[in-house]
Amino acid sequence: MVHENCGVVGIFSLEGHNVIPFVIDCLRALQHRGQEAWGLAVPGKAPFRKLGLVSGAAPEFQTIVKRYRSHAAIGHVRYSTLGRSTLENAQPLKVKDLCIAHNGTIANVEELSGMVGGCTFTPQTMSDTLVAAQRLVTHIAESGDMKQAMKILKGEIVGSFCFTFLTDEGSVYAARDAKGFRPLVLGYHKDTGTYMVASESCALAAVGAVLVRDVEPGEIIKMSKAGIESQHFANEKPHAHCAFEYTYFAHPSSIMEGISVYGARKRIGQFLARQFPIRDADVVVPVPDSARPAALGYAQELGLPFEEGLLKDRYSKKGSMRSFIEPYHEDRIEINKGIIPIREVISGKHVIVVDDSIIRGTSSANITGTLRLAGARKISMVVTYPPVRFPCYAGIDFPSQEELVAYRQGMDEGPPAAAGPLVAKVIGADYVAYNDTSNLARAIGMDEKELCFTCSTGDYAPLGIRPVFKSRAQMKGE
Repeated sequence: MVHENCGVVGIFSLEGHNVIPFVIDCLRALQHRGQEAWGLAVPGKAPFRKLGLVSGAAPEFQTIVKRYRSHAAIGHVRYSTLGRSTLENAQPLKVKDLCIAHNGTIANVEELSGMVGGCTFTPQTMSDTLVAAQRLVTHIAESGDMKQAMKILKGEIVGSFCFTFLTDEGSVYAARDAKGFRPLVLGYHKDTGTYMVASESCALAAVGAVLVRDVEPGEIIKMSKAGIESQHFANEKPHAHCAFEYTYFAHPSSIMEGISVYGARKRIGQFLARQFPIRDADVVVPVPDSARPAALGYAQELGLPFEEGLLKDRYSKKGSMRSFIEPYHEDRIEINKGIIPIREVISGKHVIVVDDSIIRGTSSANITGTLRLAGARKISMVVTYPPVRFPCYAGIDFPSQEELVAYRQGMDEGPPAAAGPLVAKVIGADYVAYNDTSNLARAIGMDEKELCFTCSTGDYAPLGIRPVFKSRAQMKGE
């Protein structure tokens, strides 16, 4: 069973411009959202799908642009939260005359699969995206209307989704779930009369398009020769925007819900400095790369030196990769080996290392070990995200509770501050300070009720479920 927190793109040119170069460049800009596979689809052809990074196919770009030439297309970069990394699990998928790309997780996929003809359901072979596409095609055939079909599908689905759809007739659709768990934006490229939807605004900027607005929760957008049309298939309040997007997942240059991700991360660091002012430290160092703005904000707030004491080896085999979204433990270890200390910055000093999160503890333990070997006298770790104690069923890759270091230390309840000393012992730090949900929401600049903190609080009300927790082997089909 494959669940995704990925990157999606949907593009339509009113002037008949070949949009495939746009699709490729947008997907490259969204590569931080998925490193395992990528693909695109155009009307009337089977989807193109390929394992690995988009840039890995650079020698084929000219051929792809010519072979799939079209004024309408959708694209996808994959990051699996469940299921194996195989070409069969890559997207877009095609069901009858509809191609689909999905960012999110459908938590009740077993139940949903029973509605499509009693499919044999196993984690190795089934995809929540495929099941959703089959249900949607059925609803379209019965109702003859995409909005009505999405309204019915929304009533059947428990979970998160941002979909892009492509019909054989050449219309492009985009839909965002009513809670707004995952981001989705609308943009416009003036020179070519091209409308675009993408997971993040950084994809629009990569091709010279301007951000028009966020796609609203519960909204479906249609792009066709008639222009752009918008309808709402659902309206729910409060929303449940993923707070983890703001601390880690999204690109710092993106704007989500009208909020600059870079600005939010810098404020998070400033707010953490007010809550946990470590004034006897010598230097503030970020864990590369997503924690950099928060570390800068923390250092500036307390007037401490900010230094790049840890650097990624960009020339190693996996130097450009993000360890958190790698599906296998050994690959995460390999990426973390590529973090190199600058001894002159660290040796003999009390180092505050700022990180975006501590999930499994593997990366954090490697970081503290690296700092010790470089001569750090004392290590304090400040974490921008609260303790992750519960599995995510809305599209982030911590599907089992057993792998979460805060939970393993007995922290399935209690204040975030209590987790710090317990986790510090596990990762080898002298001190660990976790953010809390209220402080994080204020720093982001959003009402706490509009954000999803289920993975920290264990409150699954935004999803409307009481999950039965499974092991990672059960969830991933390993």
